[in-house]
Amino acid sequence: MRKLLAIAASMMTAAMLFTGCGGGGGEAPEQKTAQEMKTVKIGATPVPHVEILEQIRSDLEKDGVTLDIVEFSDYVQPNIALNDGELDANFFQHQPYLDNFVAEHKEMKIKSAGGIHIEPMGIYSLKIKNLDELQDGASVSIPNDPTNGGRALLLLSKAGLITLKEGVGAEATVQDIVGNPKNILLQEVEAAQVPRTLEDVDAAVINTNFAMQAQLVPTKDAMFMEDSTSPYVNIVVVRDGDETRPEIETLMKHLKSDKVKDFIDEKYKGAIVAAF
Repeated sequence: MRKLLAIAASMMTAAMLFTGCGGGGGEAPEQKTAQEMKTVKIGATPVPHVEILEQIRSDLEKDGVTLDIVEFSDYVQPNIALNDGELDANFFQHQPYLDNFVAEHKEMKIKSAGGIHIEPMGIYSLKIKNLDELQDGASVSIPNDPTNGGRALLLLSKAGLITLKEGVGAEATVQDIVGNPKNILLQEVEAAQVPRTLEDVDAAVINTNFAMQAQLVPTKDAMFMEDSTSPYVNIVVVRDGDETRPEIETLMKHLKSDKVKDFIDEKYKGAIVAAF
């Protein structure tokens, strides 16, 4: 009997020790999960890029990716920070702008990981309701960077306000204007600052993200806009080779989800269009 009790006691002790180990093992997977979480540090302009990214934050966490969003208000620093390794990705530009930027900074090895949405550029004014009201010698502000400047000139050309040299395309500059029947005076300003010129000019050609930051509703306030055939799709940009990193692929999977498409449709009501 004593022998049986001793055996039982030994078995209870072993069970307790095993349970204690099991308790420690129960915490280990949580610690391991935390250690295995990958972080994607992404630079983005506030509207709509940050707003779109915030929609997928919790979904990324479920897939083991922590999203660290760094807000920028310009079109230069996000690419420099990405190339220098301070960011894992950025989300603010379209392909023509990236192509031009890389051409001017040949040391940079950054590329698109995929397109997300189109932000149609528009012509706005606080002084007139339609383009027919523009008087001779009217002032119009446009972005001063090569890509968005050329894009603005193409839009003004499409609106019938100016005529450009044949075939200049998105690389158009003010020197390529061959027809200007209303003698429009163009003022070239940093893209982010163009909305602030509205009180001083007769009209302004504004990127949609900056228009929205200025509380302008593109589909209501723009006198003239690019249509859905615009080639200027906004892209996520990474360092060359990083597009195959699992956490970047996870980011792109969620950015191209039905959830994001529905958010874009409902939030921006046609002012921004999903490109996937």
